[in-house]
Amino acid sequence: MRHPIYRVCSFQIVAPWILRVAFDDGSEQVIDFRPVLAGQLFGPLRDASVFEQVSLDPEVHTLVWPNGADFDPATLHDWPE
Repeated sequence: MRHPIYRVCSFQIVAPWILRVAFDDGSEQVIDFRPVLAGQLFGPLRDASVFEQVSLDPEVHTLVWPNGADFDPATLHDWPE
């Protein structure tokens, strides 16, 4: 079974904890991250000033944060499936 490989091309902060994410296949997702911001890795992102430090990693083509948190591009693409 083949799984598509997606790359994040760009993102925009549209509201606190909500990003519009664009992918290399031309699709977009508007993602509210609040429900998954828990635990040691993602919990610190509940602080809006930390969450807003999100960037696009040019090597792995996904969203990353300075604390090492990231999401697989396929997870972002298929959110909230």
